[in-house]
Amino acid sequence: MTKTRIAVDMDEVIADSIARFQEWYAHEFGLEMTLAQLRGKNFHDAVAPEHQSALRGYPNRPGFFKDLPLMADSQRVLRELSQRHELFIASAAMEFPNSFLDKHEWLQQHFSFIPWRNVVFCGDKSILNADFLIDDNAFNFDNFRGEGILFDAPHNALETRYRRVHSWQEIGAIFL
Repeated sequence: MTKTRIAVDMDEVIADSIARFQEWYAHEFGLEMTLAQLRGKNFHDAVAPEHQSALRGYPNRPGFFKDLPLMADSQRVLRELSQRHELFIASAAMEFPNSFLDKHEWLQQHFSFIPWRNVVFCGDKSILNADFLIDDNAFNFDNFRGEGILFDAPHNALETRYRRVHSWQEIGAIFL
């Protein structure tokens, strides 16, 4: 019997990078950015124009991707998925080359049950040969051969073209 092949994005799917943006923005500018303020926007588009350059640079700074908080229930559900399906982590890490080591170490710390051979750092996710891609950015579904499942995040709140999930519990209900 062939197992279903599932590719899973990292940032805003299993790792809470918005929390890091909020943390660094508050530290650098002394301002709070709420999830409600981010609805339908990327973080850098939700701040004053004079702050946008700094925010665009955050993911390129060493340590941005280090020690990110886990998305609720992601470890438990992915562990269960890995026992029934073929599971891959697929991150478009090529956009932020400084992220490789942090992302690799983060995965080893939190998802050690996923073998290194099942971790894909790429640019264009259309190269993935999977039945499903769980991602927070709808553009990653362009030319993807399988089904895209949109993981809910403030920046994709206005996207309506794909099946949306709001939690790892919902993903578990789909695949387990």
